[in-house]
Amino acid sequence: MGSTLTLRLPKSLHHSLKQQAKADGVSINQFLVTAAAEKLSALMTHDYLEREAEKGSREDFLRVLKNVPHVEPESYDKL
Repeated sequence: MGSTLTLRLPKSLHHSLKQQAKADGVSINQFLVTAAAEKLSALMTHDYLEREAEKGSREDFLRVLKNVPHVEPESYDKL
């Protein structure tokens, strides 16, 4: 089982959350759990990508890019 967390929400926010949860067919609790998980996932992904970017170098990127063959894009991919 999980932890219990008590929150004080403005009435307008509570009302909006209640409406959206109902529209999604879930409880307010489940809606908030999902929203928190999505936000945490986005933040963790951002941090991960920053750490990975620090490991790279522009010189390595350009070296790899030189090996990519030049081909015309498919017609559906052209701008």
